[in-house]
Amino acid sequence: MSAREKIFIIKPGQTLKLISANLEKESIISNKTYFILFTKFKKAGRNLQAGEYLLSGSKSPEQILEILKKGKIKLHRITFPEGLNINEVAQLVEKVGFCNKREFINLCKNRAFITSLGIKAASLEGYLFPDTYFFSKQVSCKKVITTMVSHFKKTFTKEWKLKTENMNFSIHDIVTLASIIEKETGDASERPIIASVFHNRLKKNMRLESDPTVIYGIKDFDGNIKRIHLKKWTPYNTYQIKGLPMGPIANPGALSLHAALNPAKTSYLFFVSKKDTTHKFSKTIQEHNKAVRKYQLRKK
Repeated sequence: MSAREKIFIIKPGQTLKLISANLEKESIISNKTYFILFTKFKKAGRNLQAGEYLLSGSKSPEQILEILKKGKIKLHRITFPEGLNINEVAQLVEKVGFCNKREFINLCKNRAFITSLGIKAASLEGYLFPDTYFFSKQVSCKKVITTMVSHFKKTFTKEWKLKTENMNFSIHDIVTLASIIEKETGDASERPIIASVFHNRLKKNMRLESDPTVIYGIKDFDGNIKRIHLKKWTPYNTYQIKGLPMGPIANPGALSLHAALNPAKTSYLFFVSKKDTTHKFSKTIQEHNKAVRKYQLRKK
């Protein structure tokens, strides 16, 4: 028997006879008849679980049976970075071979499914928690999504929920704000300061004027934001609407959620990119315009 480990797949609905024949064909067991009889003796014929396994002929038939009974399937690692939107998460899921991109997106917008997960939103944008996960290749789209949303719920603790209420926000508001902070942040240390700018603007009833919100509302964005985009009304364009957009624009990580709930204490109302991943923060429009000339227009 081959001692080299190899991938062995049991598909849903496969019979003991077919599984045993395949095990013998792959040189994982030497005698399919013995394996069938042994499995039936152990009354385990209906307990062999579908999935992808890493097996070798160096294991005894008894050990192989135990692995198949317990469903010790091979798991594949997938990492979702902070700040991806639903479409980007779906592309990544399909790329590694877990499930179909279109099915994933449709589920994330299915009201009945969203409600079943206990999320009060029109879509699951913002609630697919970015982290590293391990799934089998046979995992369903529902399982991937349910696992990510469950991780979000564990991360958004009771303390955070209480703080959200005390700040007169809903959880959806905080997730939405955190998603904007996530997309605006280049340097992680700036998250609380960026959060303070948006909180200060909300308190003064100023528009947030965040480019990433505009981009999210543009279909087939080509990477070049123009003045016409800033003037076009969408429920996400914070140059046109006051307050928060209708929902999150990405899936924020724990640091951005924390920043949304714990903004730095500043008087800043503006920031502009210094084109080195950091920003220049300003308290007045005059200071801001000066910073724009220096860092964006390269004028003194």
